Amino acid sequence: MAIEPADIRRIIVPAAPITRERMRADIARMLHEDPEAIGGDDSLMDLGLDSMRAMNLVLAWSEGGLELEFAEFAETPTLDGWWALIHAKQAARGAPGV
Repeated sequence: MAIEPADIRRIIVPAAPITRERMRADIARMLHEDPEAIGGDDSLMDLGLDSMRAMNLVLAWSEGGLELEFAEFAETPTLDGWWALIHAKQAARGAPGV
């Protein structure tokens, strides 16, 4: 009896909801900047965030069970754009406080 890949599910411990402030702080830490220096519509790529660091952020934010796709984040590389994605995913999952 073979196990089908679709039958394998990760065991995920739900994490506390991700906040916009946490995202700003995480991005700032990657850029070695103060969180206040990251504006909502600032291009994170123009601020120096490369794709490898961005992917690490997306992976960290998905550890709590959110189904996040890096390609979606690449389309809107701003704090506001990324927050809209995270907020929508958390709301769809019914995360408390969202």
